[in-house]
Amino acid sequence: MTMSYDKIAQAWADIWNGDLSLVERTVHPDFVSHAAPLLGGPPADTAGRDNLDTWVGGIRTAVPDLRFTVQVGPLVDDPYLVLRWLARGTYQSGLPGAAPGPTPIEFFGTDILKVTDNLITEYWANADSMWVVQQLGIS
Repeated sequence: MTMSYDKIAQAWADIWNGDLSLVERTVHPDFVSHAAPLLGGPPADTAGRDNLDTWVGGIRTAVPDLRFTVQVGPLVDDPYLVLRWLARGTYQSGLPGAAPGPTPIEFFGTDILKVTDNLITEYWANADSMWVVQQLGIS
């Protein structure tokens, strides 16, 4: 069965919106993420879809009501899928150096996903992390 890029894009957004039950059927076991840490530093690759579960779960612990809305896309250049998104939520706690919550935050980003055999195999993230840091009062 072939899954459409639209469905893959929606599943990806749903994962980031907290539906981790979609990870196993949407993300390849050997998934690789290429992303700079939210609070700065050099890009760090992580491998394995279990790391995605941990990453999304950690973000949702700090910002339980975080909601990602796709604003542009999916744009497709097979096997790549690109999404421009807006994330909004209320930071509660957990990030080093952040002012105590609750603090409303919002930020934009662009995700590039590589899709192989209907599963997301690679992910490149570009998010406005400086804006997040500023909103949280991290210096």
